[in-house]
Amino acid sequence: MHRSVFMIPIAFIIAVTLSACGNAAGNTSKNRALNVTLADEPATTDPNKATDTNSGSLIYQTMEGLYKYDKHNKIVPGVARKVVKPTNHGKTYTFTLKKNAKWANGQRVTAQDFVTSLQRMVNPKTKAQYASVLSAFKNYDAIQKSQMDPSKIGVKALSKTKLQFQLTKAVPYFNDLVAIEYYPLNTAAVKKYGAKYGTNADKTMANGPYKLVGWTGSNNAWHYVKNPYYWNAKNVKINRVNVAVTKDSSTAANLFKAGKVQETTVTGQYIRANANSKDMQTHLLGRMQLLYFNHQKSASNSENLRQAVSYVINRKTITNDVLQDGSKPAMSAIPRGDQTNPKTGQDMASEVGNLLPTDVQKAKQYWAKYLKEKGKSKVTLTVLTDDSDEDKHVGTYMQAVMEKNFKGLTVNLTSLPHAQHVARDFAGDFEINLIGWSTNWLDSADYLGLATKSNSVNFTHWNDAKYNQLYTTANAKTGLARYNGLMATDKYLMKIKGYVPVYQPSEAKLISHQVGGLHYSLLKEAQYQYAYWK
Repeated sequence: MHRSVFMIPIAFIIAVTLSACGNAAGNTSKNRALNVTLADEPATTDPNKATDTNSGSLIYQTMEGLYKYDKHNKIVPGVARKVVKPTNHGKTYTFTLKKNAKWANGQRVTAQDFVTSLQRMVNPKTKAQYASVLSAFKNYDAIQKSQMDPSKIGVKALSKTKLQFQLTKAVPYFNDLVAIEYYPLNTAAVKKYGAKYGTNADKTMANGPYKLVGWTGSNNAWHYVKNPYYWNAKNVKINRVNVAVTKDSSTAANLFKAGKVQETTVTGQYIRANANSKDMQTHLLGRMQLLYFNHQKSASNSENLRQAVSYVINRKTITNDVLQDGSKPAMSAIPRGDQTNPKTGQDMASEVGNLLPTDVQKAKQYWAKYLKEKGKSKVTLTVLTDDSDEDKHVGTYMQAVMEKNFKGLTVNLTSLPHAQHVARDFAGDFEINLIGWSTNWLDSADYLGLATKSNSVNFTHWNDAKYNQLYTTANAKTGLARYNGLMATDKYLMKIKGYVPVYQPSEAKLISHQVGGLHYSLLKEAQYQYAYWK
């Protein structure tokens, strides 16, 4: 009852906001604004510092790297004139930039803008939590250890339009990194705003099809406006996209039914009730929801605890009964569709098999070992989640099944807005933490790397010498040897439960029949630059 009373005003406010924005842009197809929703608040628009999916959404719509994805999610030239072939045994990439690639203020995008960005990202003072995407670049390790200046990273501007990357090894998925991780930054804007760059729309500079307008850094509604200086602006059909954060699936569905939004995400209950809707598209995500156990907290620093929790939860119950949205139970650390055997083409997740069975009796045995290990008969543990419907429902399920089967256990749930949750992640302020990790390239090393000592996103500080060695050795190989090594690494990680995978999410979108050009994949959201009014 309280929830219903609370949500009606929010839905009304969002509807009025989107309606006003849409009317302001005009009602003709040519000028009509596209209204969409985002599931939670973004944390930043700074490509060097973004780690959450909501920030990534803003960046994806407003920025462009050397490569980009076309409407069919294939890699094509972006700021670069063409997709280049590497030299020096796959370790040297030399790009020529388009002369008409420009920032939203009309300035040219130069090779120096890429140098500025990647030097800033690798600099330990920037505290870029995902600087490890540069790990293959020359001198990365020494710079991260503050043994070498960030200017020594393997990135060089040969001229205004010539850019060169020097790697220490060939990377099989490097083109994906070029397309989605290595964005330029406007050098003058970075010098002007410093650490405050990306904290709001006014301290951000776009070079993509849209520029960001109206985001203050904490508000729940903003818009994208067509960048008139974008090199391919003539093919961007929709001039304005209004965005509103809408966390509740019922609110999102009601806005869609009322014609207030043309694209939105819905979850479990709505999907179950509208399985045959022509407006709904459902697809698996290249993402894994998993449990981190804080190695620096006494209560959660225990393999016995990790094993107990992994064995007690029934992943099929979570996907089939709790979520009911097409999500799939995790079988190991690797999602379905993430990597294929280079010899047979078989999916790695299937080839590894299910390493995460449910066994309540075994779970109870591990729980007894955990209590003995800690010298306690009663324990209180806190589980941290997002405040989204899905996370809260999964958290409630875990709370119930753990308290039912683990004698002496009390589980407290803490659900926070996404940006606050991420801040707690990196501060190490949690015991058990339900997080999601989305990859930007199809290769298992991204998921397996989360558990390595050196990974900046391993904020549990879990460290296992054998695991680190398995991962490093496997990742240094090529072809089938690398694939087999990564499979062995996955199996070892699941044996000792360095972290506990739970499920691979599915996403359901409601898309208006009036809108075309919105395409989704395992890795990518739709790009509004390809959208059009039918």
